[in-house]
Amino acid sequence: MSNSSLNLKIIPNIPDINEGDNISNILISVLNKSSICLKEFDVICIAHKIFSKAEGCIINLKEISPSRKAIELGESLNKDPRKVEVVLQESNKIIRSFKRADQNEGTLICQHKLGFICANAGVDESNLAENETVITVPKNPDLSIKLLRDNLAPYFNLKNLGIVMSDTFGRPWRIGQVNVAIGIAGLPATKKEQGTRDAWGNQLYVTEPAFCDEIAASSGLLMSKAGKCPAILLRGLSWSGENGSASDILREQKEDMFR
Repeated sequence: MSNSSLNLKIIPNIPDINEGDNISNILISVLNKSSICLKEFDVICIAHKIFSKAEGCIINLKEISPSRKAIELGESLNKDPRKVEVVLQESNKIIRSFKRADQNEGTLICQHKLGFICANAGVDESNLAENETVITVPKNPDLSIKLLRDNLAPYFNLKNLGIVMSDTFGRPWRIGQVNVAIGIAGLPATKKEQGTRDAWGNQLYVTEPAFCDEIAASSGLLMSKAGKCPAILLRGLSWSGENGSASDILREQKEDMFR
């Protein structure tokens, strides 16, 4: 079933998050204060950083002792070796490292321990009040938002509630960044259309829209680094099939055509 319309709305008044904060209680409170009652098939897309902050994923670089590899990479990329060390700790492996002549600081393309490929293993310095600190993605994004959904769905008496945790990734061969899903609860990762037919009756063999990434990307239209709007409500979607996880959207290494 196709959707005839889709509404996106910022969930307002989410406060600055600190370690130990209860994200479920905070969201229920701000939803009630804004007179927003969640409905069936609503989706909330939430930036990972509020979970990272609540779960204590902020690292003080003053407490990091860089390894020899981190120091070497830091020198070649003009990058703080302490930050490089955190990147190495968050990674399964480094895919590429490079620094263009017009860059002040180079980039590490990494396979994160969770399996996804991104710059600097998701280690970031933005949206942090403290100097010499970096933030990492949550240890288990799927679990973090499953726990949130387990609280929100019964509170609003819902059977179908989707929650997506987003982060911002660059794309190979394309300029700019886009929000993508790194955690999923209550909805499928993709919409499998193989075996169906298009509007002209042609058989579809490989069509499988990345549903969770489409949700995350659309939320980026309202999220901004300076706007303090980490949660977006999407209303008007529908889905069927089994609930997915973020790992469902990772391509297997045997299908990697660029090795």
